[in-house]
Amino acid sequence: MRGWVRDHGLLLANAGLFAVFLVGMAVSGVGAYNGDQQSHGEPTVSLSAYLQTGDFVEAVFENWESEFLQMGMYVVLTAYLFQRGSSESKPIEGDAPQDQDPRDADKRKAVPWPVRRGGWVLSLYEHSLSTLFFLLFLASIALHAVGGARAYSAEQTEHGEPAVSVWTYVRTSQFWFESFQNWQSEFLAVAVIVGASVYLRERGSAESKPVAEPHHATGA
Repeated sequence: MRGWVRDHGLLLANAGLFAVFLVGMAVSGVGAYNGDQQSHGEPTVSLSAYLQTGDFVEAVFENWESEFLQMGMYVVLTAYLFQRGSSESKPIEGDAPQDQDPRDADKRKAVPWPVRRGGWVLSLYEHSLSTLFFLLFLASIALHAVGGARAYSAEQTEHGEPAVSVWTYVRTSQFWFESFQNWQSEFLAVAVIVGASVYLRERGSAESKPVAEPHHATGA
């Protein structure tokens, strides 16, 4: 068991932190929501009821969409673009292992099933990582729109205005403001790590070059 935990520690740690912070978001969110309800003379809600509100759904998936967009774009961009000296880039000179054609792989070795199968299955598998992220992005932005429309309609109703459909909400400045405010921060973070990893180090991290590596050396 200890060996399994060690082998999957990075995934387990991030999944655990995600769960902790999501619970923290829900608990603090219902407090903020009920405070707003009281200030408007409206009844407060329980935690379970809050989880079904447009406010919570919109807040969760608004952030998820930016994360999945960032990671999907990062996977694609790092396949074609380079940054000299960055640990986040493939080598500029020479061949990178990631560019090897899987069709030339030795099938006698332990290769993934799609590589052994070949054909259209392999063609899909070659881009399955970015595909996963973009599908998750599309699902998240759709749920952001659904939750946002519900929250926007509730606010409209409080002011004596008509509720809006999801399609109407997607065409509002509010929807795009919520999206762009997260998207810009995600790509800022990526730009910082790409640039900073040229000159700065973190000993022991896979995201850093070896500490003694010269600045001009590009990651493998």
